[in-house]
Amino acid sequence: MMATDLKSWQGKTVVVKYGGNAMLDATLKQAVAQDIAALWQAGVKVAIVHGGGPEITGLLKAMNKKSEFVAGLRVTDAETATLAEMALVGKTNPELVNFINRAGVRAVGLNGKDADLFTVRKHLATVYEDGVAKQCDIGFVGEVAAVKADLLHTLLDAGFVPVIAPIGADSAGQTYNINADTAAAAVAAELQADVFLLLTDVEGVFRDYHDKSSLICELSFAEATDMIRTGVVEGGMIPKLQACMSSLESGAKLTRVVDGRRPHCIVESLMPDNKAGTAVVKGKGV
Repeated sequence: MMATDLKSWQGKTVVVKYGGNAMLDATLKQAVAQDIAALWQAGVKVAIVHGGGPEITGLLKAMNKKSEFVAGLRVTDAETATLAEMALVGKTNPELVNFINRAGVRAVGLNGKDADLFTVRKHLATVYEDGVAKQCDIGFVGEVAAVKADLLHTLLDAGFVPVIAPIGADSAGQTYNINADTAAAAVAAELQADVFLLLTDVEGVFRDYHDKSSLICELSFAEATDMIRTGVVEGGMIPKLQACMSSLESGAKLTRVVDGRRPHCIVESLMPDNKAGTAVVKGKGV
């Protein structure tokens, strides 16, 4: 797609949660960089929050530590939090910034500790047993209580693309690993994003994952909540749906879970009448 195809998006804000195979596959990575460049050249304000689960898992494995997940979130002790910071801030973030810069974009790397970009508090995972919600302590996993929007607006207005690693600290200076979907939702909400895209490794949300014809085009809050409660969706899709709902409740205008394995999925998602992936909406779903 050329920048002219994105003319109607000029001056609008797009937040992308970048993760999955789109970060690992060289061809897909190049396509993502090209999409970001196309948006940037069209005058779209783009902010990126990236994951890095495979990098963290690989580093933990090298340290003989097992990876454990609850409700799609990584159980994080103090050492794991430090290793997550090493992987995300020390390796993944600068590599991604460099790659996007090579596409002609002025990208700048950040994490939640920079200028206290994120105000962080401890997150308790919600698990369901027989349909009943229970809170579960999974260690140094944080949630973003607030985002310093002035820093992001300063960068966006000056023509930079913020690339944010989901690491932060609480008021006592304790480091927290933050799920990238959760962090991206907070950024999308604070920026009042016109669209919030979550790149994943599946086509979207299914009523039955084993039945590819059951892909859902639009999913309401009530349906998403029920699918989480009853276990229809599980693992990493849980925080994605929760991220869509929380961002919409707090100011984002449109959210969509899209297949990051599709080249140029970002630009495609902004085209008129696009139906790819699953949009989460406040009202009745389809």
